[in-house]
Amino acid sequence: MTTKLSRREAIGMGLGTAMIGAAAQFGRPADARGASGRQEGSVMTELEEFNQYGEDLERVLLMRSFPIAVKMLEKESDVPPGAVRPEKDRGCHLAQCQAFAMSRREGTAVAMFLRDQWCPTAPMAYGFADRPESIAQWTHPYDCFERGKYAGIVSAPLKTANFMPDVVILYLNTAKLRSLLLALPIADVPTVAGHFFPPSCGWAVVNPIQTGKYYVVVPDPGEYQRALTEEGDMMFSAPREKMPALMAAVRQNEHGMFSYREHSMFMQTDFERPDFYKDLFKSWGLD
Repeated sequence: MTTKLSRREAIGMGLGTAMIGAAAQFGRPADARGASGRQEGSVMTELEEFNQYGEDLERVLLMRSFPIAVKMLEKESDVPPGAVRPEKDRGCHLAQCQAFAMSRREGTAVAMFLRDQWCPTAPMAYGFADRPESIAQWTHPYDCFERGKYAGIVSAPLKTANFMPDVVILYLNTAKLRSLLLALPIADVPTVAGHFFPPSCGWAVVNPIQTGKYYVVVPDPGEYQRALTEEGDMMFSAPREKMPALMAAVRQNEHGMFSYREHSMFMQTDFERPDFYKDLFKSWGLD
């Protein structure tokens, strides 16, 4: 079968989206240079490959902010070279969502320890500080890393990060998120989880690392009010071990059925009209 169906034609024939997605992937000739334009046979380090993931995601999804690499730090000496320490380097404190915002908007690598934090939720979620029992009276329940396992966290744009991430976080509108999710193989659908209540700084970091699952998270009120996250944005988190498979799917579907860059609404000509439309046109001598 060599005839290529448009998405509209395929749906008209009764093909489901899963079948369409499979058909889009099946039999596509491999690009000799790869989706990112690299020469076949070139050797890249694992970090360079992850940096390339960042560039590819920006291009394929037309992202307005950088995908960010996030790594948990066991001690202060683990801070990557060049990372900003808010209290030490700038004399200020940040909520964790603000640190993420600096990384994804400004391109700044930011390392946060307990003394850099200005919102209590992240230090408790990441195990930097004790979590009092009374916390359950004023916040939604959330999972935490073991107390003392980590001392800090660092974030940076994925394409320029000089460290291997534990998790990659993307801030996407729903159309871009849909395109990303539909690129996944159907077998990976059960590995996508979601959480819709605060704190987003916890659920987007702790749970993907602990479970090895993708997470779709609604940005919480702090993200909106303090980190200036746009109203239509969602957070998508991928643990490091899932990134190669995710990016293989993204690259394969860059020009596929659900490509964000090439997917658009279509306008139907000669659409079905209400009777009063027809009456008006008939009065004008047009049938």
